[in-house]
Amino acid sequence: MYTKEDLMQQQILAVAKRLFQLYGLAKVTMDDIAKAIGKGRSSLYYYYKSKDEIFDAVVMIEIREMLTAMTHAVDQASGIEQKLRAFFLTKLEVLREKRAFFKMLDVGMDAEALSNFNKTKVVHHHLIIRQESTLLEQLLTDGMNKGELRKMSASELEVLILVLLSSLRGLKRELDLESDSEKVVPAVNTFTRMAMYGLKH
Repeated sequence: MYTKEDLMQQQILAVAKRLFQLYGLAKVTMDDIAKAIGKGRSSLYYYYKSKDEIFDAVVMIEIREMLTAMTHAVDQASGIEQKLRAFFLTKLEVLREKRAFFKMLDVGMDAEALSNFNKTKVVHHHLIIRQESTLLEQLLTDGMNKGELRKMSASELEVLILVLLSSLRGLKRELDLESDSEKVVPAVNTFTRMAMYGLKH
């Protein structure tokens, strides 16, 4: 059951996300967010100390939504190959859906703000990688335990996860540049088959 405070926090974050997406992080102020929800700025400070804190909370929701979608897709699929495919495809699809939000964030930033923003992005990036690595490790370990994949040492598995996630990011960048959504599924199918070959032999 949500408390009044929970609902207020949700409202603040939903409004802030919309404003960040429309105007970029640099241009939005605490006043803007307060005005958009019809509250005074002081009531905003009761929940969040700064705009950066609000932004962090918004990004955490975005990350959580992405990982929840990926976990759900993996759970729904049967067999290691389909689970891997679900992991890759959902990651690319969710990122595509969220692209509009992330694309606008650094609009209007000066050099110092951009530098700080890039540091924040690195922190968020490492958090995503850690959580995705954990999910992928569970998936692959399960596949090994069921005899669907060859046995691998912990260090081999760690390198393999790094290669898979890095390749997926590279694939995402190329698909973004081409902005051709019809290539996503065939690309993921090919990537999954290549990954499976490496995981079995």
